[in-house]
Amino acid sequence: MAATTVSPSDLPELGTGASPRASVLPSQNFSHQPHALRVGTHPTSHKKELTMAVVRMDAAFINSLTPAMIPPGKDKITFYSDRDKGLMIELRATGGATFYQRYYNEYGKLRAKRIAAVGDITLDQARKAGAKIRGQAALGEDPVEAKREKRATPTYGEYAPRYLAHTATYQRSPETTEQYMRRHILPRWRKVLLSDIRQEDAALWLGEMAQKGFAPATIERARVVFSHSLKLALQWGVPGLSKNPVVGIPRPPLNNARERYLTTEEAQRLKSAVEQSRNKQLKYIIGLLIQCGCRVSELLHAEWSHFDLERRLWRVAQSKTGKARFVPLSQGALDLIAELPRYDRCPYLIPNPKTLKPWVGIFMSWDTARKQAGMPDLRIHDLRHSAASFMAGAGIDLYTIGKVLGHANYKTTQRYAHLQSDQLIAAVEAGAAKLGVQWTQSR
Repeated sequence: MAATTVSPSDLPELGTGASPRASVLPSQNFSHQPHALRVGTHPTSHKKELTMAVVRMDAAFINSLTPAMIPPGKDKITFYSDRDKGLMIELRATGGATFYQRYYNEYGKLRAKRIAAVGDITLDQARKAGAKIRGQAALGEDPVEAKREKRATPTYGEYAPRYLAHTATYQRSPETTEQYMRRHILPRWRKVLLSDIRQEDAALWLGEMAQKGFAPATIERARVVFSHSLKLALQWGVPGLSKNPVVGIPRPPLNNARERYLTTEEAQRLKSAVEQSRNKQLKYIIGLLIQCGCRVSELLHAEWSHFDLERRLWRVAQSKTGKARFVPLSQGALDLIAELPRYDRCPYLIPNPKTLKPWVGIFMSWDTARKQAGMPDLRIHDLRHSAASFMAGAGIDLYTIGKVLGHANYKTTQRYAHLQSDQLIAAVEAGAAKLGVQWTQSR
């Protein structure tokens, strides 16, 4: 390779697409005055001979940069440092100049990463930045691709609609997911890039929810929705994520079991209140919830075809566990069902009389009734717990209670164990009597 002086119009420009081999800087060191320009040539298999400008890149050279250096008919020129491998300056006809660092990525492709505008940083700072880029490339990273991925990375608020649209295709209650997204997740993460979601910040967010007084179950559900959305983003290859930052956050023990059961006297007060409700269907809804121990959604979507009144069975086609189950019907439940009004061409057991469709919600009428009964803290789900408590108090074993309620896990039914205290005391008395040994002197 020979060093020669050529016309500036023959100098290569940034982004010409030259092959890596043809763009290698000349191996010679050129002796020149601070502002002198020498060019090395490299022969290729093409007829056109590529040239490369190498300069002594120092403060004096940078201060001498002027658009007059650009060849006629060209809008820019590129200078390469004879000291710093791959460091170059692009000078444009507008007078602007920019530092770039060239490097080879792991596939052997020559790339150029913009550092900063000349004048915004010093030459020493540009050299340090260029050395950092070379180091990243040596470790297999690609700074240009990383920047491109950063630009393609959406904020969580931009990604969330895609996730919600997907969950709406298969979840039984996608509106619940949407509610948690809208109330708890988006207010915190809407403007955050997916690449900027850190585990530390996610843990802090969950802790702040606890400090604000949200129930443990609410916090856990928000965590599950947030984590699941990021899991799918990873599966779909959404730019910005390399792992799920929510996975690995310690989860405190969840004890959301609320101890609230109706007494017989409270049940009577509640019965009187719902009978006076303007919602004429409320007395049937509340009565059957207590009699059957079912979930509200199960009852509001129940259809006449699901009931076998002769066998005293109600088939819940789709329960919380995703499996069908059978609910035995007491005589009290049968009597209530017998009083229900029937509507022509309406399949539902207790529909909204105005729409003949399942109730969207009964909170307003329920809230009025519970306050009138003097129990403003009573949740409608507490009626299910109360049904279990009455069965436990009657001596029914926990396994049977769990089957009636449709519990998939026996541990769920264990919350009612203390309600069988009379049976438990009788059991230990029987065991002690069978032992037949007196351990005290007083008796």
